[in-house]
Amino acid sequence: MSKAKTILFRADSSSKIGLGHIMRDLVLASQYAKKGHKIIFATQDLKGNINHKILQSGYQIKILQSNSKKELVNLIKKLHLKLLVLDHYKITYKKEKYIKEKTKVKILSFDDTYEKHFCDILLNHNISADEKRYVNLVPKHCKLRCGSQYTLLRDEFLQEKKKKTVFIAMGGADIAQLNIKILKTIKKFKLFNVHIVTTKTNKNLLTLQKYCKNKKWIHLHIDSINLAKLMKKSDFAIVTPSVTLNEVVFMQLPFIAIKIVDNQQDIYKYFKKDFLLLQVSEIDQLKHKIKELIKNNDMFLQKLKREFNE
Repeated sequence: MSKAKTILFRADSSSKIGLGHIMRDLVLASQYAKKGHKIIFATQDLKGNINHKILQSGYQIKILQSNSKKELVNLIKKLHLKLLVLDHYKITYKKEKYIKEKTKVKILSFDDTYEKHFCDILLNHNISADEKRYVNLVPKHCKLRCGSQYTLLRDEFLQEKKKKTVFIAMGGADIAQLNIKILKTIKKFKLFNVHIVTTKTNKNLLTLQKYCKNKKWIHLHIDSINLAKLMKKSDFAIVTPSVTLNEVVFMQLPFIAIKIVDNQQDIYKYFKKDFLLLQVSEIDQLKHKIKELIKNNDMFLQKLKREFNE
């Protein structure tokens, strides 16, 4: 039997009220939606509202004519709700109690200012939230969700924090023409910023510059003298098993190394057992290797520390 339920969010936005209630509700709504629940918003059609944001997110809207508790109760009964989310300063303790008595619906109430609530779950997602201050403000059975672990952050912030910085060096001339192939692989993850280094001796430099143009996640460095600083800014490296790899190991930067010429065989064999190395013919395995490096980053970092200390 499906555990999916219909969740109604009651909130408003306008040029007078502001937009914050709806914006944070959309974050919470997305968390419930990912679990398969049906999301509906109940809002008034106020001047300067952002109801279009709700529709763009794929949720239904039920337009209310007022902030009447009776109108909301009638809607709740029609929808057969399992959870009502209230994010409205004008829906007070008395209104919450009335709604509960008339519908028996489970209520989650937002709170920022330590007001009295008649709810089953109270959410204060501010970093400064102190659940001790809700003693005598909520029913004894009420579950408190307070503080940073419940902070509602839009996906753009979560994705940005997840981003890793990659240092790429396929030799000054990139004789195997791997730079763009690597960048295209990294692009699939949408989680990376890139520092890629090359030189004016690269015969494919114009093509590389054209590919990198207008891509804010790529920083192309030509004839750079700041490789150490770029490595230090990075979370891992994709390089050849050459002199550059010696530098990467010294900087204790987890890496994937791609052998492109025969004179790299010795160092390739040395690191292959314990680290992530590829032959140039195995470039199609790069995506898998990146996933492995991200998953086991700490393990590779510890190996690097032991390697340089030996």
